Amino acid sequence: MDAGAGANEGPNPDGRGRSRDFQNGTIEWSPQTGSQEVHGAIRDHYASLGGSGGFLGYPLTDETGTPDGIGRFNHFENGSIYWTPETRAREVHGAIRDTWANKGWERSELGYPVSDESGPSDRRRSDFQGGILTWTPTGGVVLSHRIDDG
Repeated sequence: MDAGAGANEGPNPDGRGRSRDFQNGTIEWSPQTGSQEVHGAIRDHYASLGGSGGFLGYPLTDETGTPDGIGRFNHFENGSIYWTPETRAREVHGAIRDTWANKGWERSELGYPVSDESGPSDRRRSDFQGGILTWTPTGGVVLSHRIDDG
């Protein structure tokens, strides 16, 4: 990666880590996570969610290709962002992410996320290619399958 203008390494506003922007990506560092790179659409989405100061925290992995060869991902301290050309960059976290991981990530019947997690604090939802995972404090995570309008 070539350094761009104003790309000096500097402390992050949280006081915990440091970052350096390059023309094609960012390297984030904290004592707990080490140095990891984030780039492209995942980097853009991560930044829109607050970057290292947002709820995802610092990256735990460099951007990596998925085992199915279609997508890319970064894992963060408090969630993940997955990207494919079809689904774009989407975040998934918490109990919904844990359930998706236990089912086999993108290789499961759910496929890739097609939405970020959304909804009020007592009813969270993430849409996937093959279904919807909904979380409530009393019911935990529940899978529902999409019903085609056709």
